[in-house]
Amino acid sequence: MKNQKALLFWGGALLLTLVLIYYLSAILLPFVAGMAIAYFLDPFCDRLEERGCSRTLATTIVAICFSLVVLLLLGLIVPTAVIQLSDFIAQVPKYLSSLQEMVKVLSERLDDSFWEDMIQRARESSGQLTDMLWTTLSGIWSGGMALINLLSLLFLTPIVSFFLLRDWDKLVQRIDSWLPRRQAPTIRQLAGEADDILAAWVRGVLMVCVILATFYSIALTLIGLQSGLVVGIISGFLSFIPFVGALTGFVLSVGVALLQFDSLLPVLMVAAVYGIGQVAEGNFLTPMLVGDRVGLHPVLAIFAFLAGGALFGFTGVMLALPVAAVLGVLIRYGLKRYLDSSLYRKLPQESDPESIEDRS
Repeated sequence: MKNQKALLFWGGALLLTLVLIYYLSAILLPFVAGMAIAYFLDPFCDRLEERGCSRTLATTIVAICFSLVVLLLLGLIVPTAVIQLSDFIAQVPKYLSSLQEMVKVLSERLDDSFWEDMIQRARESSGQLTDMLWTTLSGIWSGGMALINLLSLLFLTPIVSFFLLRDWDKLVQRIDSWLPRRQAPTIRQLAGEADDILAAWVRGVLMVCVILATFYSIALTLIGLQSGLVVGIISGFLSFIPFVGALTGFVLSVGVALLQFDSLLPVLMVAAVYGIGQVAEGNFLTPMLVGDRVGLHPVLAIFAFLAGGALFGFTGVMLALPVAAVLGVLIRYGLKRYLDSSLYRKLPQESDPESIEDRS
């Protein structure tokens, strides 16, 4: 009876949490982002506290340093990225003309009716897609949600992260005091394992993303690819989702290279950049910086990000990995308990062939 009450209580709490996240996902983004920043910066505050700083002073120092780093990076990257995007948009008519010439050449070599039908369908699809995108963007902008979300992310996230970072240890102690006393040691152990997984992922994968973004941006810029900086940054920072960043960057950069360059050599060089990046990531960067500490299979990580995005939007994407890490810890704990239980262990007569022969 007690176990049934416990299951009903925790099941109801989980269901209520999911319902609240679903209905409040539109306004949760700055709070989830602030929590992520506070979680990332908490070890730096702990080190300053160990050296004699108060928590408030340590939080202020860390927050100022983090803000300066972010502003410096934005000041260096954003102007160049805006210029490259403007140049790319200006070159779109030229790229479309080049694509039309390529299709025309192919149509001369193959069946004309087939290519005419394909071109007609492509025009109809592109027109429908353009109308749909314009209608969607106009509706979002006119509704004001894009502006509200952007402003809330810019202004609320620093405030939320500062106060969460200042009170992080107190919040952890308060939550610990609410744990059921009999299960508290087990919950602390599982929470510690999930924390180790998240900390290893945050530190390791973030470093991998920064290194790949730097490599892709520099390499594509040296090759002469237009919008190489933007494509490289997108490729690098999408690498936190296994295979997605490299595939996205490869498709974008090779597509732009095919339209931009007249010869095949630059296109092959662009493709080689992503080949080198994938080899370096799979054989050197991820084993050294992440290793096996994360304990999340790439397929599980991809599923978690896609499921979180489909259910709760960008907020769900940010929550996907912590939830996946906790679920992974719980599943391993449950599997261990199952393997140690009588449900898994064989009965004596099944494990002793001689006893079975004697009875027969």
